[in-house]
Amino acid sequence: MVGRLLAVSAVLVLLAGCGEDASSAAAQEGKRDQAPKRVQTDRVAQRQLGASVLVNGTLDAYDRATVGAKVSGRLQFMAVDLGSRVSRGQLIARIDPTDYNIRLQQAEAGLAQARVRLGLPPEGGSDSVDPSDTPPVREARAVLEEARASRERYSSLLASGLISKADFEQVQAQSRVAESRYQDSLEEIRNRQAVATQRRAEVALARQQLSDTAVVAAFDGVVQQRIASLGEFLAAGAPVAELVKIDPLRFRAEVPERDAATIRIGQTVQLAVDGAAGQYTGRVTRLSPTITERTRVLQMEADIPNDGALRAGSFARATIVTDATSASLAVPKEALITFAGIEKVVVVEKGKTKEKPVTTGRRTGMWVEVLSGVEAGDEVVLNPMNLKPGQAVVTQ
Repeated sequence: MVGRLLAVSAVLVLLAGCGEDASSAAAQEGKRDQAPKRVQTDRVAQRQLGASVLVNGTLDAYDRATVGAKVSGRLQFMAVDLGSRVSRGQLIARIDPTDYNIRLQQAEAGLAQARVRLGLPPEGGSDSVDPSDTPPVREARAVLEEARASRERYSSLLASGLISKADFEQVQAQSRVAESRYQDSLEEIRNRQAVATQRRAEVALARQQLSDTAVVAAFDGVVQQRIASLGEFLAAGAPVAELVKIDPLRFRAEVPERDAATIRIGQTVQLAVDGAAGQYTGRVTRLSPTITERTRVLQMEADIPNDGALRAGSFARATIVTDATSASLAVPKEALITFAGIEKVVVVEKGKTKEKPVTTGRRTGMWVEVLSGVEAGDEVVLNPMNLKPGQAVVTQ
């Protein structure tokens, strides 16, 4: 019995000692929590961010084109699909060229025939000839010269009374016939030249149609939609694919009439897009010459370089810098906290932290404009993620 009482007493003493140790550890932990934490801070101050206009708009493709077949035929080959990147002049699709090869051969044969009729070799780059130097014209000219000589001789004989007037008139008629045949031969050669020119044009047309069986990209871009399928018979002009140029992109927005007077071509545009990290910078490149009467806005466009992260059709928020020398209240971007769509900063007041919701505006590489929530001179904490409201801090 005595041994049992001694054992119980030992356990109670041990538990009392453990309780004292736990209380001591908790007290030390509380003291550590209450110890001021060292933080880095900066002051809210006027920074040269520039005056600006905030607008919302849409990113659109810089160029958009539906490429199609210039000639009719069956689609034999398709080189691209949705999302394919293409370069200007790159082959996109091809129409079966068999029929167009045959037409080209037919046109070339017609040209060779026309050249032979002109006294030229079947192949050659020029169809020009001197009509007076062609065999038919030379023959007609020889006959004409002989008829003219006979007319002169018979004229002398008629004057001498050695022949009758009827004989002279017959020779004179033969001379007129020779003259007519000579002119006809010249016209025939000119006609053959015209036929050769026509045949050469037919060859060029057939060659162009054969070339047009290849459907090529009009500019560097990306295939937004594939429209035609292999084996499909396409009429002339039928669409094959839709291309878009996405670098740069066009940012289109509407500026309220009250701000329209401050917008100029060449001004800097800072763009933020949901789902794309960071900011993108471009320039105002096009302005509408008029204010839209119904909505009282100015249509504007800016070219935005695209590294591949931006997509046409995306909603974007933009800051148009209208005066780069204007100053505004700003805080370092490291001081801003964003949670559930709410932006706030942590300020130090009397050695303790305090959260303040803020409304922000423009953003540069290092600074964020603050439209409301803090005042000039307020001390904001940098990187305040682990601080609690009311926590004691020591600034560095």
